[in-house]
Amino acid sequence: MLKKQVCSLIVCLIFLFISCSSQNSDSNKVDQQEPVAEQAIPDENVAGNTHTGGCILMTPTGEVPEDLYQMSDIIQTKEYLPFTKHLTVCGITLIGRDDISDEFMKKVAITIKSLFARDGDIDIKLQEELLTNLYKYRTTIPFFKGHNYEFSPEDEKLMDITRSKNSICDIIMEGVPTQINEVMEHILHHITDVGLHYTFPDEWGISTTSVAHKVTQEAIAKGYYDVKQYGDDPAEELNRVLIQEYAYWIIFDYWELREVFFPRDAEFNIKTGADLKAKLPQSYDLVMRTVPKVMVPPNNEQLIKLFGKD
Repeated sequence: MLKKQVCSLIVCLIFLFISCSSQNSDSNKVDQQEPVAEQAIPDENVAGNTHTGGCILMTPTGEVPEDLYQMSDIIQTKEYLPFTKHLTVCGITLIGRDDISDEFMKKVAITIKSLFARDGDIDIKLQEELLTNLYKYRTTIPFFKGHNYEFSPEDEKLMDITRSKNSICDIIMEGVPTQINEVMEHILHHITDVGLHYTFPDEWGISTTSVAHKVTQEAIAKGYYDVKQYGDDPAEELNRVLIQEYAYWIIFDYWELREVFFPRDAEFNIKTGADLKAKLPQSYDLVMRTVPKVMVPPNNEQLIKLFGKD
């Protein structure tokens, strides 16, 4: 998928260097600007250092609120420079610069909150554990206006610091084609990379021993999942990316969202829950016995109302 190749390349350029500084600030008021560390930033893969798979914090440093399901207002802040505002919902912090509309950030937050409704087969204790992990490991999604990813050299240094203190595994772009898929895909990346990884480590862990790794490799071997475009990342980061993307596809299929919101050809060629169950039953089973315990599928009509449909 060309768009994914461009996004992956840009994200890698933005996050090429990692700083190991760590400092929290009060999210309920405008923060004082944090000094930029003048130390050398290591250029090796961060996995095994401070982050797993290049993006998932290994040490829990986030504060966990009493109300795990709360949604904050949009707050002007210097905590996530070069991003200037943030909103936190259900353990996920959305960060944007001034060019990102408050309305769009709120729509994404509403979408996230809807996934954690306490309905159906939800196991409340497991869901709360997942939300707690999203908070503890500082799950954060940067927003960009369209394909405007450019940073000044000074802002790149600030981004290195923000990246080093949070779990940032992808981005969300405002004002692009297939906006619903753009939003849903990158919300799911962060929920699976952080929330499922820590809540279901044997099933969804970003490792070479998890069930998620096993079923991903099965789909590749059987020709259902074409991963040529992801071939240049360091080994552990590549493993995370392959699991992350595959998790999105199989959850989308299980929820029957693929043909509704992403009908075009892509790197995964199974498009319905029924086909997933028939052709890759272990993948279907992984989703079926874990995801409905902690998340509910989004409402299609609400998604179209929030973001329109291409």
